Amino acid sequence: MSVETGRIAGQRHSTSYDAETHARLTADSDVIVARYPQARSALLPMLHLVQSEDGYVSPRGIAFCAAHLGLSTAEVSAVATFYTQYKRHPNGTYTVGVCTNTLCAIMGGDAIWEDLSDHLGVGHDETTDDGVITLERVECNAACDYAPVVMVNWEFFDNQTPDSARQLADDLTAGKPVVPTRGADSVCSFKEMSRVLAGFDDGRADEGAGAGVPTLRGVELARAEGWTAPDFPDATVSAGAGATAPKVGGEQSSAERPATTPADVSPAAEKKKQSTDDAKES
Repeated sequence: MSVETGRIAGQRHSTSYDAETHARLTADSDVIVARYPQARSALLPMLHLVQSEDGYVSPRGIAFCAAHLGLSTAEVSAVATFYTQYKRHPNGTYTVGVCTNTLCAIMGGDAIWEDLSDHLGVGHDETTDDGVITLERVECNAACDYAPVVMVNWEFFDNQTPDSARQLADDLTAGKPVVPTRGADSVCSFKEMSRVLAGFDDGRADEGAGAGVPTLRGVELARAEGWTAPDFPDATVSAGAGATAPKVGGEQSSAERPATTPADVSPAAEKKKQSTDDAKES
């Protein structure tokens, strides 16, 4: 039985997973860890994994990652608070991100943001009362050729206007299916997308349209004109006479640096870390 404590954004969170959920997350985490030469390198996808379970990186999710990877909860929290794709409070079913970076902004992104914020009654990284939409102002969706762009759980909706973006939000709220401009044929939930980001295939990778006309215009022009990129110079030549290419694992290479220091694995450090994990997981 898990213990409930406190309230976050009107929702209770548990300090530990029930046995069935813990076993399932452990099995999935073992798959993730097996991809890396060092277990701690699996932390980023594991944070997406626990986010797919709770809808955000919860205290119990942090404790689970720490215990599974042999890290302290402070180390896991430091990573979870650095990246904006990890949510520290319950997220909506759909994250609607409006690009307000330079090109999208001058093409109408700022107007879309202001209209959607007023229409939904929420600001940046806030969630509607019904829990359906979390609205975000994002820096860049890497789709400048289709500006202004809105994304729903990181699926593209190109060439948007305030009217089309408002209709998109209304359809999501009403539970109507929406079709991205490119990519998958539909939009999955935030939890489902988090599992994909953890590295688990949802079978939708080959759906929908990929690169469109604006994206391919440059390469097609280059082919028509016979343009090619110059050959990349040999590393030893560009570095000067007598130089050699860098050697992986050589002096100053990160591969030679230990993953831990003696202080990290001392009996006192292990005891302190274990007591912290036990307090979080119990």
